[in-house]
Amino acid sequence: MNTNNNFSITYKLLLVILFLGVANMLMGQDPALLDFNTQRLKINQTAMTVLGGWAIGNLASGALLTGQKIGKAKYFHQMNLGWGAINLGIAGFAYYNAVKTDPSSFDLLGSFKEQEKITRILLFNAGLDIGYIMGGAYLRERAKTTTNNPERLAGFGESIMLQGAFLLVFDLAVFWAHHQHGKDLHPLMGGLSFNGNGLSWRMVF
Repeated sequence: MNTNNNFSITYKLLLVILFLGVANMLMGQDPALLDFNTQRLKINQTAMTVLGGWAIGNLASGALLTGQKIGKAKYFHQMNLGWGAINLGIAGFAYYNAVKTDPSSFDLLGSFKEQEKITRILLFNAGLDIGYIMGGAYLRERAKTTTNNPERLAGFGESIMLQGAFLLVFDLAVFWAHHQHGKDLHPLMGGLSFNGNGLSWRMVF
């Protein structure tokens, strides 16, 4: 009984490997696959342009207003300045990577892996964004009960809440864009699908 099960599993794995090999040969230079990866990279470029614009806005306002404001407002813009620098670095690196990546370098399996990777990263980031918002809210509430520079805690907290809220909307919007775009990959993959634990292949006769 175990021998039969092992043979069945091995047979299915061989079919999947055979399918991937043939599909990669057929789809590696397919215009539809090339267009899919081109559009995926353009989504990333657009997203990083938006993030970079937000970062530059925070850098400019933070640099201008940190020295002009006092109290909570000063620390609010000071934290925005720091977030702007970090976000600009991330946006610049990711934009450069998207521009330099050759869309024709992805075969069918590579395209699938990239699609899965970007959506997972964005959902993970969305979870971090919620954590930022909660952390900022904690700092703002902590400022109400402490005598150790409460204005700094309040300003930092409100800035972190703002940055977290923006990033949450941003990450979910980019996730939605990639998720919608990912539907264009399904017809190219035939019966190949991802069930959360691994690859599966549905044969239709």
